[in-house]
Amino acid sequence: MSRKRLPKGPARVYTLETELIGGNVTEEFVTKNPVVSRTIEIRGDQTLDDLHWGIFSAYDREEMHMFEFQFGKEPGHRKNRCYVMPEAEQSTLFGFGSQHAGLVSKTRLDDLGLAVGTTFFYWFDFGDDWWHEIRVKAVSQPQATTEKYPRIVARVGDSPPQYPDLEGEFVDDDADDVDGDDEE
Repeated sequence: MSRKRLPKGPARVYTLETELIGGNVTEEFVTKNPVVSRTIEIRGDQTLDDLHWGIFSAYDREEMHMFEFQFGKEPGHRKNRCYVMPEAEQSTLFGFGSQHAGLVSKTRLDDLGLAVGTTFFYWFDFGDDWWHEIRVKAVSQPQATTEKYPRIVARVGDSPPQYPDLEGEFVDDDADDVDGDDEE
């Protein structure tokens, strides 16, 4: 991937709203938290890997898993451009056959041509399918600050547990006999 020319001067600051749109949550959690979102500010000279760690922290995740960023009209679409972890670069197992556009560790936010209104997706933990929609809310010049980026500037809803206790939340369709009396 060729690098786009970065603007002269200090890196821009992107304000991104990340909304949880899928994952391993209980009905009770969804009822109490109909919207779960975080607003994150990140500098344009930081990478998608840095954004991943900002989201990981913002949603109070505890255990690392594979992840990728997808650019396209809907999450998981086979024509999406995917930015992947170095471990997944040669894999065809992830991203539903999408085109690998680059590595998260080498792709800076300024490389992506993001503008206000741009939407893209973050997929964390390919087994539990935590999907987030990311919308660019603002692009600005940085103010003189000692703040570290990425930084969380707003939270809506509670963070779902990474591994919720789903006991009693689903029906086992494979169970032949609930009371243990097998009659054949």
